[in-house]
Amino acid sequence: MIDGLLPATGRFEGTREEAQRLDADDPLAYLRERFVHADPDLLYLDGNSLGRLPAATPDFVADLVREGWGRGLIRSWADWIEWSRRLGDRLAAHVLGARPGEVALSDSTTINLYKLASAALDLKPHRRTLVIDADDFPTDRYVAQGLARQRGLTLRTVASDIDRGLDPDRLRAALDGDTALLVLSHVAYRSGALADMAAVNTMAHEAGALVLWDLSHSAGAVPVRLAEDGADLAVGCTYKYLNGGPGAPAFLYVREALQRRLRQPIQGWFGQRDQFGMGPDFEPVESLDRFLTGTPPMLSTAPLVPALDLVEEAGVDRLRAKGRALGQLAAGLA
Repeated sequence: MIDGLLPATGRFEGTREEAQRLDADDPLAYLRERFVHADPDLLYLDGNSLGRLPAATPDFVADLVREGWGRGLIRSWADWIEWSRRLGDRLAAHVLGARPGEVALSDSTTINLYKLASAALDLKPHRRTLVIDADDFPTDRYVAQGLARQRGLTLRTVASDIDRGLDPDRLRAALDGDTALLVLSHVAYRSGALADMAAVNTMAHEAGALVLWDLSHSAGAVPVRLAEDGADLAVGCTYKYLNGGPGAPAFLYVREALQRRLRQPIQGWFGQRDQFGMGPDFEPVESLDRFLTGTPPMLSTAPLVPALDLVEEAGVDRLRAKGRALGQLAAGLA
């Protein structure tokens, strides 16, 4: 809990004056003015579908259009072509708890999920089972269903509680020597149940399986420590709690030790070893860039720069504390 956000008793009595005092004492209160509030009376509780617009974003994007595109033209690619890695490293350091060179911006969450899941399954061709949460976000389940059907795999679904999430013992029982990959959301999209990433990774690794995490409802809302918790693979979006805007590109994470061993199924020229050599055959670069595909959407990528400025300034640990306090406040009001 953020010190001073709730009374010492931990209870909120429900008066408007008390709410105003809590707002005034909130250490993150100054950031409110760094976002656009077109309707000052709107109580916006749907950031899980689209985060608010940072106030600095319109001018930043307009400058990229006028100067980068309008004046720089093709010359601007000398800078733009590095943005996927540069912003990926910022996400790694301030949001995902990963190392430099382990996170890149690319495509959508669905496409990244398909790329990493397909590459992981190729790495374990003699294992024929794919495990998912029966209540996971639809995209995750649909991609897994498609891969299982295409490859003739067994798709094993694990029932989870809508409030408490997956039961560790039930999940452990679903993993065996035939399991190639476990696909799981870090935060359950309906209830907000938070999985123990380190424990799940250990459990899957003991069974010889890889884990692919969906961080779409985690990134920017709760602390994520991919490296510390021994994560293999992860994907996620940037338009929710990272405020990247509609159409903002997703991210993918691959642990450094796995990068050279995985070969992605969508072989685009941005993942080619000698990209501008325009060679006849695909030879993937040795780094994470092998998971890039085609030309990045710069107009959709640009809003992430001012958005990440705000997330880094606030700090995910403080955002998590604020979220917990607001949850307690809402429960007290109810």
